[in-house]
Amino acid sequence: MHSMKNNTQKVVTIDGPSGVGKSTISRRVAASLSFTYLDTGAMYRAVGYKLQKSNVDLADESAVQHCLDMISLQLLPAATENDEVSVILDEEDISLAIRSPEMSMMASKVSAIPAVREKLTLMQQQIGEKGSIVAEGRDTGTVVFPAASWKFYLDADPKERMRRRAAQLRLAGKEVDEDELLQMIIQRDHDDQSRTIAPLCKADDAVTVDTSRLTIDEVVQVMLGRIEV
Repeated sequence: MHSMKNNTQKVVTIDGPSGVGKSTISRRVAASLSFTYLDTGAMYRAVGYKLQKSNVDLADESAVQHCLDMISLQLLPAATENDEVSVILDEEDISLAIRSPEMSMMASKVSAIPAVREKLTLMQQQIGEKGSIVAEGRDTGTVVFPAASWKFYLDADPKERMRRRAAQLRLAGKEVDEDELLQMIIQRDHDDQSRTIAPLCKADDAVTVDTSRLTIDEVVQVMLGRIEV
């Protein structure tokens, strides 16, 4: 059992590569603790969506900054623990539009832009100030909430992650090319780990949970067993 340490935030961070089940697990952990689930990935997807829709050249820093200054972004809690967080961008509900593999790649691209990183990290820290949140992403335990009380790093074999993602997409009625999907996952890992800004990495004080052979429920139980509110 791991209770809160002094001068730490009442925050659970869950980091890891794409496709390890972070979103589903984060939602369940948040529901069990009655915490708010902060989907940082959805925020990056939303910014990627906005920049793409506005035809902004990602290499043009001032154009990106201008777009960020104008953005209005709201995360609404999921209706049930099985639903995604709703994302409202400039008064428009883009929740479904941002959940495609293309937007996942776009999120990875824009999250390497310093101005985007800065803006969203600040937004996340403001949301986290009230405490009682479960934050999920790539650097929530290292950069966004270094003082979080409970930190986890989820991992799984890329092939296993591809199978899960394929099942998710098929459930949503989409066609899946498994080889292409596996390549995208491996590429995304490489991009996330090798970028200079906030690369995907495990916090020294995070507990690693390999989810390859565990069910979602088992992972949630392992995590809740270590959290003492």
